[in-house]
Amino acid sequence: MSTATATATASAAIAATTAELETRIRQAPQGFRVMTGDRPTGPLHLGHYFGTLHNRVRLQELGVDVFVIIADYQVLTDRDVADRLGEHMEGMLLDYLAVGIDPARSTVFNHSAVPALNQLMLPFLSLVSVAELNRNPTVKDEIAHSRQSAVSGLMFTYPVHQAADILFCKGNLVPVGQDQLPHLEVTRTVARRFNERYGAVFPEPEALLSDAPLLLGTDGTKMSKSRGNSIALGADADETARLIKGAKTDAERYITYDPENRPGVSSLVLLAALCLGREPHAVAEEVGGGGAAALKRTVTEAVNSRMAPIRARRAEYARDMGYVRSVLRAGNERANEIAMATLEEVRGMMGGAPQ
Repeated sequence: MSTATATATASAAIAATTAELETRIRQAPQGFRVMTGDRPTGPLHLGHYFGTLHNRVRLQELGVDVFVIIADYQVLTDRDVADRLGEHMEGMLLDYLAVGIDPARSTVFNHSAVPALNQLMLPFLSLVSVAELNRNPTVKDEIAHSRQSAVSGLMFTYPVHQAADILFCKGNLVPVGQDQLPHLEVTRTVARRFNERYGAVFPEPEALLSDAPLLLGTDGTKMSKSRGNSIALGADADETARLIKGAKTDAERYITYDPENRPGVSSLVLLAALCLGREPHAVAEEVGGGGAAALKRTVTEAVNSRMAPIRARRAEYARDMGYVRSVLRAGNERANEIAMATLEEVRGMMGGAPQ
């Protein structure tokens, strides 16, 4: 079988599995608990919105029990210090509430407020080998792009850290991109080995594969919080216009949607299409010979229109930070209760580990 055929076969299998899982979610959403989250390393941006945040709200609206972790401890995975952590955490909370995360139906908490998560990681680490962690392709990629002066031990334990994040609440559904599947496989391995060694406690979480569109940053590279090439959810209309005006395009005047050969132009076309709820090719055809200037005007208008209600809600929540912080306190309380119950169950199954 050729590489192209194997890839096509694998893609078809993934699509079929995802479709079947979506059907099960719609039929019995109460049977699923989603675990997802973000590291507070900078402002959330449009890539996050269309890639993950929108999907979390969708699952919440379907009736799935959604847990969202602000992974503050994991900021140290690939950097030496956690810079402006409090500011980023509060900004992230504002973004979550503004896009529609409902604290009455979803649980938002921060990692450092739930000590049992780290206590669960210790027995979990005993269930995987150093060799397994060392050959994890996602870890290899993180190491290659690490911002640390030297790679820390935390980097190697990162997949097990995530396993504790997912399994503490017995999460059985994790929205991921295909590149994150190796991390989730570590979680599934930990759950399976624990159950085999000590008794059935944990589900083996399923991957809800995302077909999230790839939005490039304004410099034509991957959109990232740390690269200064993104449009933050908290950006106002003028800042958005300025950032889009400076976005990288190309010398060809006629606008087409061709991600492989015209990545910068195509990413802008895609962004406009996502905001307008239209097909990218239709947007490109409409701009046509108007060139990059017309495309950027279209994108700016589309983004500002789509984000206007989110920005309004964000500003409203920002005027009552007492309420915003109370959301996190309530989420931390629920997460702590669940984590402690799970830890006690784990200790009992392991034969009464010392308190």
